[in-house]
Order: sequence, then C-alpha cells, then structure tokens
Amino acid sequence: MIGRFISLEGGEGAGKSTQAKRLAAALAERGIDALVTREPGGSEGAEAIRALLMQGDVARWSAHSEALLFAAARADHVEKTIRPTIGAGRWVICDRFLDSSRAYQGVAGGIDDAAVLALHAFGSRGLLPDRTLVLELSPEQGSARAALRDGDASDRFAARGPEFHADVAAAFRRFAANEPARFRLIDAAAGIEEVAGSVLVAVADLLP
Repeated sequence: MIGRFISLEGGEGAGKSTQAKRLAAALAERGIDALVTREPGGSEGAEAIRALLMQGDVARWSAHSEALLFAAARADHVEKTIRPTIGAGRWVICDRFLDSSRAYQGVAGGIDDAAVLALHAFGSRGLLPDRTLVLELSPEQGSARAALRDGDASDRFAARGPEFHADVAAAFRRFAANEPARFRLIDAAAGIEEVAGSVLVAVADLLP
C-alpha cells in the first residue's frame, strides 16, 4: 500500500483535531492504517519545542523566532515520525503543517513566504502533503468555539486579535487559490458529520 500524507489546516476552533480523528476512523473502515499527529509536536523533540511555542505571553516570541522554532520542530517531526510512517505504507494525518507557518508567521506575522519556504526546504527537505484540507470558519465563529473549548487556557495564538486571525484566514484562501492541485476548502461551519463527509470526499481520489 502507498503511504499518503494529509494535512488539516485552518484557523482557531475550526475542528481540525476532531476531523483528523474522524478521517482516520473512516480510513480504518476501508482497511487503511493512518497515524494522527500534530504540529507543533508529533515527536519527542518537537513536543519539547511545542511547550516553548504555545505557552506564555503573546509577545514571548517574535514572528521570526516563532518561524525558526516551528521549522526546527517540523524538521524533527518529519524525520522521526512522518517520513518513516509514510515509508512503511501508512497514511499520516497531521493537524497543521507547513501552511500554518506560512499563514501565521508569514502572512499574519509579516515574514516573506519565500523565507518560510526556505526554512522548510532546509529543515524538512521540502516535504509537502499529498492533500491539504483547509477547514474554513469565520474568525468570529472560530474564536467563539476556541473560547468554549479552552476557557481561560487559550494558547498564545488563539489569544491574538481579530485582525490577526482575519489575515490567517485570508492567507489559507490565497494558498488554496494558488495551489488547487494540493488544497481543498471545506466549510467547517456545517455539522461534524457533514464536515467529515466533505473531508472524505476531498481525499477520495487518493484512496487505493
């Protein structure tokens, strides 16, 4: 069996973690073994960096520092988890990947996209998902969902203002328009079951 790499992207509260698990379950029903992982994280080294990135004051790191830390975490994740899993013929479903860095540190953070891609080319040898699913939800809806989910324990990124999250949402739409072969847009405002159905349709052409 050919291993595949799927990433789920989108703003805060869009349901990426839920849909990653739902997709893995749907694939298992079809006899496809899938690993669900996340960024930052997914390997011992990357999880250690995650704690640095997600905790603390919003201004703890500059966008440039964040980009470097995310790239380092991703490099370890790719080397230790993603490439070996795909090489073994399994699917990898990742909650966020490179395109989150392009959107959050790149577009919203003011870093040139080419610089983010250069870090990825060096650290992770340019690995891209076979399919990237962007769960679209308005920043207002996403913030409301994230607040219900996290309460007072929101991370450094969820705590940022509406203009930042609007820039992130616009960035994902732009990426999808520029790379239609890799990206699919999913309406995340629908119910969980309906979104799960749309996610499965979006990867149907990759199924064996």
